Amino acid sequence: QVRLVESGGGSVQAGGSLRLSCAASRSTDSRNCVAWFRQAPGKEREGVAATAGGGFSTYYLDSVMGRFTISRDNTKKTVYLQMSSLKPEDAAMYYCAERDTPFCPARPREADFAYWGQGTQVTVSS
Repeated sequence: QVRLVESGGGSVQAGGSLRLSCAASRSTDSRNCVAWFRQAPGKEREGVAATAGGGFSTYYLDSVMGRFTISRDNTKKTVYLQMSSLKPEDAAMYYCAERDTPFCPARPREADFAYWGQGTQVTVSS
């Protein structure tokens, strides 16, 4: 059963922008905490941003603060990650993840999330 599907990845030059989308299946609860993670080759998966069920709280990795914005449209069961001023170090496979609670951890970790999408690749050239 497919639960999360990411889209929107691609290849951009440094300084460019991309918007990633994470669409959830009908069976999911649109009030759940959803996060974006990324993983570059040879590196651990890291939490980039997260949004609580009601959008009442968000989390951002320090290195993306002010450049990335997470948002959600619960009517469409879709969470977005707007990425601006992209840097080569932002290049990675980006995954969205969901957990069965509206509350997000203070610092999202891979183990905190039960459901994962297949990922979408982001490439940033200098």
